[in-house]
Amino acid sequence: MSASVIVSLSHLTSMKLQRVNTYIIPHLLVLFMILLASTSTRAQVEELEDEREFDYIGASEKGPRHWGEMKKEWSSCKNGHLQSPIDLSCARVKIIPRCRQPDIYYTATNATIINRGHDIAVYWKDDAGSVYLNGTEYFLKQCHWHSPSEHSMNGRRYDLEMHMVHVSPDNKIFVVGALYKFGHRPDRFLSQLEKDIKHLVDNEVEREIGETNPSGLQTRGNAYYRYVGSLTTPPCTEGVIWNIDRKIRTVSEEQVRLLREAVHDHAERNARPMQRRYNRDILYFRSKSRAKPEYY
Repeated sequence: MSASVIVSLSHLTSMKLQRVNTYIIPHLLVLFMILLASTSTRAQVEELEDEREFDYIGASEKGPRHWGEMKKEWSSCKNGHLQSPIDLSCARVKIIPRCRQPDIYYTATNATIINRGHDIAVYWKDDAGSVYLNGTEYFLKQCHWHSPSEHSMNGRRYDLEMHMVHVSPDNKIFVVGALYKFGHRPDRFLSQLEKDIKHLVDNEVEREIGETNPSGLQTRGNAYYRYVGSLTTPPCTEGVIWNIDRKIRTVSEEQVRLLREAVHDHAERNARPMQRRYNRDILYFRSKSRAKPEYY
């Protein structure tokens, strides 16, 4: 075999390996992430609703430092290695280019807004739609807000974070998250709820709000982060797939103030402290050909 043929074969092999790295490895990373989530405990898929059992005060015996010691079933809050929230640093992400986004379908249905003491949440009574990801369908159950944001980007925490909690028929959890900063433009979805939230300030626990379309939350961006973590309140259940939109939206200071006034005093700042990453993969999906994540 001539030297030129050997060089050509070597070049061809190199090109094939590059294609494998470009197309196969990202899919293997996604598959590994799904398997990791599915093998984690799913004993309790909902966040705790009795807020009297915990709080967010740093020095309190019920504060985040002690959540994992208060009940045996909350031990993951202290001992888990897949805890949330974490910092989404552009230096740590694995970029997955030209990747198809999850199939998302939402529809308007009757909902109830509830003051859970530690946050304000909207629960949809019927089928409000779902997210279809890697062969699993996750149905939307509720959304709620944390202030300041729980996740950070490059070390920066923003003014508000919204979570849309989805659950599959076999109790796997998928959470869509969005971060907000103060701006002149208020959030449209919260604007629709302002009158109802004001009723909750006066200790009304819950209120029917009629047909509410989750699409108003506008969480479908061009780029997002995905990693396997946990619920951010007790029992801190692990195996949660997080999908955090890269786009930073705007919210008015009055809207955040209203959310804080409605909850109990210990939860006015209801963000769990940052958790250790433990070398977890953070995948960055983008549908546009940008070289790296951007921040606002």
